[in-house]
Parts: sequence; structure tokens; C-alpha cells
Amino acid sequence: MQKLIQVLWPSFLVAAVVEAVFFTVIDPQALYLLGEPVHYDPLTTYSIGFLAFWLICAASSLTTLYFQRTADEINHPEAH
Repeated sequence: MQKLIQVLWPSFLVAAVVEAVFFTVIDPQALYLLGEPVHYDPLTTYSIGFLAFWLICAASSLTTLYFQRTADEINHPEAH
């Protein structure tokens, strides 16, 4: 549970900052998805954007945790 919190909390904070910067520069009504304009209201666009940024940041944090494993943890996972 601690590792989950170590991944999700920092990624949540970074996603909030990234979303604020992204939507300060880009109007949600000017977005296109697969060549078609996005016809969602701004709150829905902000929510979907935040969740997407959060997933990307969480994947980055998980990758960091994955590469921090020791050789012993990799070679003998049943012992841990």
C-alpha cells in the first residue's frame, strides 16, 4: 500500500500542475481527437485531460520503482 501511495500522490500533484499549464495555453474547445473537433463541455475536457495526465505521470513513477529494484529482488522474487 505504501508503494501505491508513493506512486499515486506525487503523480497526482504533477498532473495537477501539468493540466493547469496545458489548459492555460490551449483552449479545450480548440482540441481535436483523430482529426475531429472535441465537442465536450470544458469541465469534461478538463476531467479527461487530468485523468490522462495522471495516468502518464503514474506510469512514469511506476517505471522508476521498477528500475529501483535490486539484483536480488529481480533474481529471487519469491524471497521478497
